[in-house]
Amino acid sequence: MSKEIPYKIYLEENEMPKQWYNVRADMKNKPAPILNPATLKPVTVDELSGIFCTELAKQELDDTTAYIDIPEEIRNFYKMYRPAPLVRAYCLEKKLGTPAHIYYKFEGNNTSGSHKLNSAIAQAYYAKKQGLRGVTTETGAGQWGTALSMACAYFDLDCQVYMVKVSYEQKPFRREVMRTYGAKVTPSPSMTTDVGRRINEEFPGTTGSLGCAISEAVEAATSQDGYRYVLGSVLSQVLLHQSIIGLETKAALDKYGIKADMIIGCAGGGSNLGGLISPFAGEMLRGEADYKLIAVEPASCPSLTRGRYVYDYCDTGKVCPLSKMYTLGSGFIPSANHAGGLRYHGMSSTVSQLYHDGLIEARSVEQTEVFKAAEQFAKVEGILPAPESSHAIKVAIDEALKCKETGEAKNIVFGLTGTGYFDMVAYQKYNDGLMSDYIPTDEEIEKSLSGCPKVD
Repeated sequence: MSKEIPYKIYLEENEMPKQWYNVRADMKNKPAPILNPATLKPVTVDELSGIFCTELAKQELDDTTAYIDIPEEIRNFYKMYRPAPLVRAYCLEKKLGTPAHIYYKFEGNNTSGSHKLNSAIAQAYYAKKQGLRGVTTETGAGQWGTALSMACAYFDLDCQVYMVKVSYEQKPFRREVMRTYGAKVTPSPSMTTDVGRRINEEFPGTTGSLGCAISEAVEAATSQDGYRYVLGSVLSQVLLHQSIIGLETKAALDKYGIKADMIIGCAGGGSNLGGLISPFAGEMLRGEADYKLIAVEPASCPSLTRGRYVYDYCDTGKVCPLSKMYTLGSGFIPSANHAGGLRYHGMSSTVSQLYHDGLIEARSVEQTEVFKAAEQFAKVEGILPAPESSHAIKVAIDEALKCKETGEAKNIVFGLTGTGYFDMVAYQKYNDGLMSDYIPTDEEIEKSLSGCPKVD
């Protein structure tokens, strides 16, 4: 007889994963190698080590080791907020009148307010272990910058954050949390770097993008002794660290004998989605189980649903290695929507390969519908979700309503990546009826894609 399922499924501290899972090890079709933009040859650990910490460079290029030990110091830090709960959304189910069972993995139960801390503490740990003075990074909505500033404060590292200009202006409180933890926060594109000045000249009045901020952060790291660049999404090393989300989710489901039918995650650069689905995708790759894996992205920045699967620059300034991914072109500047963490022109090479191979399906949604779903969720579940997470909520509700029509009691799991309490300007715009939807034209996307490098 199955156990009665509580509102919140908690794992015990000793049940927290001791290893990260590297889904690339089980992929028959590996993600294409990242390339040196100067030589168009696969980058080496030595080349990457000029930008990233050496251990992180090794993790980035490792596509054969399935499980990598989580250092004890990182696990001890994780214990402050992990294992994170898997919550049964009983109230939402009742409100929708659906026979579906809805579960969400809640990653907002730490001061940074999101899942980003899982990788931030790992990257700060390796920087400290290498004896560095500090790190530089970019941030969109600010969750990553907040998480990294916390992690750097913990390890006494300097932290320099380039924050996408539109988010810097829309989300002043998250910016101030970063500064409280000791980070230096600069709106991007700025006039303090060569690439920032170039972007401002080429795109006067631009609100910025994650691609712009990445370029500036890389330049800042490579021009200062004792600094390295760290990134909060897109990279394979980040998906590796974030696999703890999916590992805990699967362990919690297994604890109560629950088999998920679908797993849904918001998709910007791929960190949350990749971390959540990795263990489930691994089972599919090994022929052990089958799931519906759904990536949800904003219609204003639709890299999976309308992008092209080609090699492209990871940044607007074209200083980073080339990655084969679904992309809108590194010059694509998304509209100033309120899901800042999803405003990236490309998608993780790992997620891109899984999508290309048909293991993942993708959907794009407009932001007014996203906020409508966020409001509905907040009213019945008692958590104000981040705009990014609300993309997954929107599709989870859609799927639950389909079950209402068919009478199927499917198990729907989605990632609630964080809270939206620093996103009140966005909620104000929605409540005042001032929020609009913007969908880029085919011509705009094609123009941006025309700048992709020609790689055989």
